Amino acid sequence: MSPQRQLTLLLEIVNCAKEDAQFIMVTHSPILLGIPGAEILSFDDGQIHPIDYEDTDSYQITKMFIENKEQLLMRLLND
Repeated sequence: MSPQRQLTLLLEIVNCAKEDAQFIMVTHSPILLGIPGAEILSFDDGQIHPIDYEDTDSYQITKMFIENKEQLLMRLLND
């Protein structure tokens, strides 16, 4: 799903949540993980546990790519 469509979906979810709707989502999208007030659960390390948005792999890897694209690509492609 394109980033623009993810933002549209985020808006729809937030609007529905304002009307007391609840959602269970499985996603790696850092955009959808960023829904305000969302409880993010990680299934890593053999147990289910809450995790902060900035601590998710999806956020960390996306941030690393955006901030260090050239260096990361050079490292990946030269290994």
